[in-house]
Amino acid sequence: MPCEDRPVTAPAASVPRSSSAGRFLAPVALLALMWAIQLLDAVLPGSFTGWGLRSWDPASLPGLVLGPLLHAGWAHLISNSLPLLVLGCLVAVEGAKRFWAVTGIIAVVGGAGTWLLNAPGTLTVGASVLVFGYFGYTVLRVFAPGRVSHRIAYAAIAVIVIVLYGTTVLTGIFGAGAGVSWQAHLFGAIGGGIAALAARRPARGALARGGS
Repeated sequence: MPCEDRPVTAPAASVPRSSSAGRFLAPVALLALMWAIQLLDAVLPGSFTGWGLRSWDPASLPGLVLGPLLHAGWAHLISNSLPLLVLGCLVAVEGAKRFWAVTGIIAVVGGAGTWLLNAPGTLTVGASVLVFGYFGYTVLRVFAPGRVSHRIAYAAIAVIVIVLYGTTVLTGIFGAGAGVSWQAHLFGAIGGGIAALAARRPARGALARGGS
């Protein structure tokens, strides 16, 4: 008898159960990379911080990517680690692809603003540009297009984030001490806001075709 080709629907049990938890591997991996770099910086001769972002120096533009991975010391890295992990995981709730896209936008916008507004020759390193960017993203994500139920959830998250980190963010921008780049904090937050407002959910047709 002729066989008729029919679409086969995989049983629910065949869907990888790790997919939901796996999205949180992205911020964990990013933080682990920062710790590995800091460990190598501590044991190898010289210092990696020279690869950071040096304002008004075109040769240092790779520091847009490298700068957030580098830190001036263990205390600097430790102070950034917990907020980076918490806020990064809130961004990664929407998926690893979204997390890396948001991270890229924050790094470029935050780094560009820092590069332009800092005094020429100023070297900037540290993940705080990402921390402030993730803060800006989670707070402004409520204003991006999406289902009402999702926006309510984002609003609840935004309130919690503001309560936990709002004072620190304001101090980091308007009350930053000597040697602390308020420019990186401000433009990191702006980058996160831009990423949030630019976010779009895939169309239903794309979802039906299996798009992600």
